[in-house]
Amino acid sequence: MDPDLTQEAAELAEAAPAPRRGPSDRRLIAGQAGQNVLGLAIGAGATFAAQVLMANRLGERAFGVVTVATQFAFVAAAATRFGMDVAGVRLVAILVGRGETGRVGTLVRRSVGIALAVSIPFALVAFGLAPWLAEAFSSLPEEAEPAFRWAAVAVPLAAVAFTYLGATRGLKVMRTTLVAQWIVQPIGWIAITLALWLVADTTAGWATAGYAASWGAALLVAYRGWRVRERRLPPRSGGDPLPEERSSALWRFGALRAPGTLFSQLIFWTDLFVVSALLARLGPAGAAQVGVYSGVLRAGQSLFLFLTSVSLTFSPFVADLHHRGRREELDALYKQVTRWTLAATIPVLLVLALLPAQALRVFGAEFVAGSDALRILIVGMIVPVMVGTVGFILIMAGRTGWDLLVYVGGFVLDVVLALSLARPEVLGIRGAAVAQAATLTASAVARLLLVRRFLGIWPFEPSYLRLVVPAAIGAGGLLGAHAVLAGDRWLVDLVAAALVGTLAYAAAVLAVGLPRAEREAVRRLLGRRLGRRAG
Repeated sequence: MDPDLTQEAAELAEAAPAPRRGPSDRRLIAGQAGQNVLGLAIGAGATFAAQVLMANRLGERAFGVVTVATQFAFVAAAATRFGMDVAGVRLVAILVGRGETGRVGTLVRRSVGIALAVSIPFALVAFGLAPWLAEAFSSLPEEAEPAFRWAAVAVPLAAVAFTYLGATRGLKVMRTTLVAQWIVQPIGWIAITLALWLVADTTAGWATAGYAASWGAALLVAYRGWRVRERRLPPRSGGDPLPEERSSALWRFGALRAPGTLFSQLIFWTDLFVVSALLARLGPAGAAQVGVYSGVLRAGQSLFLFLTSVSLTFSPFVADLHHRGRREELDALYKQVTRWTLAATIPVLLVLALLPAQALRVFGAEFVAGSDALRILIVGMIVPVMVGTVGFILIMAGRTGWDLLVYVGGFVLDVVLALSLARPEVLGIRGAAVAQAATLTASAVARLLLVRRFLGIWPFEPSYLRLVVPAAIGAGGLLGAHAVLAGDRWLVDLVAAALVGTLAYAAAVLAVGLPRAEREAVRRLLGRRLGRRAG
């Protein structure tokens, strides 16, 4: 990680207005966000590279099998860790904030035990049901069956890894999550898959085996990262234990959080599963469309890069500040990090909205057919970015039941719309994109209103409107470069147009898109950085 970037991000946070007691938290959030963006960019790039590699080597049909199987594993791991990752973030943050660190190790061991007790039986059942899953969700059952078996193996590995990572985030330490989840796992997936293809065969099954092995490697990193930090904690245990620390309370928390986590993942992938089932009867043609929509989803989810970064960093601060009743500071932090998240996401949005064919062409020429679906999809995906990390705020404030209710409603909406619109005779994959966009929009707005009701905080402020002009300037620069380069190769067009648009947008943000204090802080930091290089 670049320490200069991290320090500069922290200093920029200090320039923005804040309540008197907030600077230390703001500095830590901004400093870790500087690390997160770099780490998540590496992880997103590696994941994207894995998708491109597999799409080009396997073809769109087998690529669809890999996507469905690995997302089945990811969704199942999200549910079977039984909310213990979130419990770790929240309770560890509260205990550390109270200075009662002596009980943290016991809490985490209980959480890991619960995650194992739930995930291992599920994995065994899924392993046995692999033939049925292959028949139900793929028109290539001979390739899908081994893929689903390896996906079952990945479930407990990922579930326990996430539990340890949640505990380290509760300590307000992000580096372990970045290394394990965003570097070791995606890069390991590529390396292990290539090795398996070299010694075995180039199939969807071996690609999913590489996915399972990469989560094994991530688990080792997560465990070691937690143990190193646990040993450094002072053995202080004063004060009354929290009721939520008991095993029975953790099981009750998981009973609410596990279905919420399951639905949180299903909301992003239900339309893909519905499309897979609806198009399976079309044979190879249906499998090809499923593969194209898999690429559309992967491209669209790049909009969540910065939102994910902020959510992971911000969560323990929400738990701590809310537990201590510091609402004004929490409100100010929420406004700032949400505005910065949107500002950082706009260049990605412009590329996907204005050059969807070129963005999808990275997966292969046949994926260009998903351009309309991608444009539809990002309309809904930008809404959660605009309202910020509302889901994590509800959970960290102890409103898990309400969060679950929103997820259930979103899941039902997604299924109904996908079944109605994604049929081949209706809209096909464009209908699936409509279902996803509508679901994400409705869910984000519902959580925003709940956060307003229960916590009295709100992400919007006049500074939001400053981003309109830079966005328009960035779009103009991107379209201008595209018009000049339209006759060149698609990759040159994509990269050059994206670069020109991003630079135009960044210049406009520095000129008019930031409040005066932040703008002056950025200029000072840039001047200092350029001065160091000149010297």
